[in-house]
Amino acid sequence: MNRLLPLAVLVAGLACAGAPAPSLGSEPAPPPYVPGVVPDSFIVRLATSQGDVDLMLRRDWAPLGVAQIYEAVSTGFYDGARFFRSIRGFVTQFGIAADPAVTAQWASRRIQDDPVTQSNGRGTIVFASSGPNTRTVQLFINLRNNARLDAMGFAPLGEVVRGMDAVDAFYTGYGRGAPEPEQGRITREGDAYLAAEFPLLDRILTAKVVRAWMPAPPTAP
Repeated sequence: MNRLLPLAVLVAGLACAGAPAPSLGSEPAPPPYVPGVVPDSFIVRLATSQGDVDLMLRRDWAPLGVAQIYEAVSTGFYDGARFFRSIRGFVTQFGIAADPAVTAQWASRRIQDDPVTQSNGRGTIVFASSGPNTRTVQLFINLRNNARLDAMGFAPLGEVVRGMDAVDAFYTGYGRGAPEPEQGRITREGDAYLAAEFPLLDRILTAKVVRAWMPAPPTAP
């Protein structure tokens, strides 16, 4: 089960480093998804219950993780998923599918860790994990600078480039003394469990790749 380390061990850190995002108007809509072909970078638009959130994923930040998320988004994994763990001023976590059968298909698809090349700044997107080399499809967005996570092996693979105000508005009233969702039950029962017992959780309506910057073709000798 993918969980973050306890909040008590985390401190505010440095902002995320990295190259500026390409202009959103500099590339047409992405080509059709082809298994094994991963863009250098791409924009994922999350249509959420609080409004659109655009994520820029960058293969040079975390190539193994970005390839995994590109496939998951392109095959509809995140459609209908809820932000099941949102802690004000810390992180918001998602990545258990609305349909338990879909979650089960990805449960064994663990990938190796990428090196940490960027800091866990506010707005960065990172895999949740249960230990070394256990990443599957669960992600979190940093709501503050969490640079302490850098040394713990949490490697950012992208960042929010539009819609951070929507992320900040996600419901944070569960947990911290109130009942909070059980990841095991979400895995087994899917959105039916969350809708019945945690109806105020925000959700992803759809997740789609809306822009992609493909690798340059090889130069002829």
